[in-house]
Amino acid sequence: AAMQRFLGPLLCLCALRLPADTGGAARGLDVASYRERVRAMFYHAYEHYLESAFPYDELRPLTCDGQDTWGSFSLTLIDALDTLLILGNVSEFQRVVNVLQEGVDFDIDVNASVFETNIRVVGGLLSAHLLSRKAGVEVEAGWPCSGPLLRMAEEAARKLLPAFQTPTGMPYGTVNLLHGVNPGETPVTCTAGIGTFIVEFATLSHLTGDPVFEDVARKALKALWKNRSDIGLVGNHIDVITAKWVAQDAGIGAGVDSYFEYLVKGAILLQDKELMSMFLEYNKAIKNYTKFDDWYLWVQMYKGTVSMPVFQSLEAYWPGLQSLIGDVDNAMRTFLNYYTVWKQFGGLPEFYNIPQGYTVDKREGYPLRPELIESAMYLYRATRDPTLLELGRDAVESIEKISKVDCGFATIKDLRDHRLDNRMESFFLAETVKYLYLLFDPDNFIHNDGSDFDVVVTPYGECVLNAGGYIFNTEAHPIDPAALHCCRKRKEEQWEVEDLMREFYSQKKTKKFTLKRAPDHGEGENAKDPKDASSEKAGEKRNSKKSSHSLLSCPSQSFNSKLAVLGQVFLDNT
Repeated sequence: AAMQRFLGPLLCLCALRLPADTGGAARGLDVASYRERVRAMFYHAYEHYLESAFPYDELRPLTCDGQDTWGSFSLTLIDALDTLLILGNVSEFQRVVNVLQEGVDFDIDVNASVFETNIRVVGGLLSAHLLSRKAGVEVEAGWPCSGPLLRMAEEAARKLLPAFQTPTGMPYGTVNLLHGVNPGETPVTCTAGIGTFIVEFATLSHLTGDPVFEDVARKALKALWKNRSDIGLVGNHIDVITAKWVAQDAGIGAGVDSYFEYLVKGAILLQDKELMSMFLEYNKAIKNYTKFDDWYLWVQMYKGTVSMPVFQSLEAYWPGLQSLIGDVDNAMRTFLNYYTVWKQFGGLPEFYNIPQGYTVDKREGYPLRPELIESAMYLYRATRDPTLLELGRDAVESIEKISKVDCGFATIKDLRDHRLDNRMESFFLAETVKYLYLLFDPDNFIHNDGSDFDVVVTPYGECVLNAGGYIFNTEAHPIDPAALHCCRKRKEEQWEVEDLMREFYSQKKTKKFTLKRAPDHGEGENAKDPKDASSEKAGEKRNSKKSSHSLLSCPSQSFNSKLAVLGQVFLDNT
């Protein structure tokens, strides 16, 4: 029965809204002030990347220069693009879209990480494509089923497809963008590197009409499921040719993490009960074998015996994931454990020995990771607990005090003595700053509760967009789930007469609906700019209407269930 109720789509996030800033006001935390400090953090890092590092992938903040790291894609620019819109900067978003169209080339002789290219490049381009009209970009006829950023995302994803040509369907970890998989490439891939494609690849398939992307992502997910142990756990690394586990440590952290994340998010995005069923089975095994006093340890995947009693900073995404399935109480208890580590060091060390209560040798660094802040953002949407704002406050203070340098923000090499490393990873602007800003900006358009949405005319009829319920990929690139319902036909069924499309689109009908809100729930300052700029440049005609829809019903789409409260998908009758 629980499975009949789990998929209340975040699609339009028909959320019950609590009064804004209840927690912040209760403890005297100036939310608006911290929001502006986060904005300033973003621009300090972003402007120095443009000045000193572009077109390289990343900024080296100690030497004020740049370096290529994941494939020479101007990666920080792609990763930061949707953050610009979330901060309300539509003009820079538009400028960067043009820069990327002119300057990024995937037809290069570079060995690239299949995982990283997918989550950062494909995910970043898809998100920017779906947000383009909101940012005032003049979108082409057929959008969101066509567009230059979508074509770029598809081109990048096609470069990754040769990696999936294995006997098991599980992909190699690295691919050459010009030549495919190198003959001597290792067949050993981490679990996350196999199971972290369904969000981006299914979105691509739904928008382009080509099923190959979703097909390979599903095959890889199912291969991992098929090769779980008898006690229901998966290991850390597997041979993609033989399906033999090479590293048999089971846990929720590095090497495994986003596999579990994508089972949940893929289930919500696609309304897929099978994916959620897989996660719920894993969740039982994880609780049975790895959970101790609201910590999660590493165990041997076949026996369940403890192999590493450590907490890894990458595991801090887990409370946020728990909140998405409605397990808020357990999520908060685990979050508070992780927060004690943050308060001990002013950041989360990569590894933390739980019994000893201290860092692990050579794993003392903090590369400005977002995971604990990400969980705080999700949990604050669900609970409004002021403790979560306090984590945000502590993160801003720590990062500014320890990590800020003249040319940006530097990775913390050692949290014990605050030594720095000459690197600013692109996820700092894609994830860390974004989640911090959203934590302190309750009225951002990303938090739309479904009461405000657009109806856009496509070659396949009308579809709902911008209703909220965005699904963040594991690099924090928001995907509008409603967009997957806009382009239902396969490519061979699409119109071939271009003149007919032009005539159809000359009307450029876009209807805007606003559901009636309580008067004290106004839009925030940064939600206004992109919204106002979104359609006028494209010459679209917008009609404002009052809808008769209830705040707890979703417009114009058929869903298995329509209940999504406070950003959670519930598994019970709450």
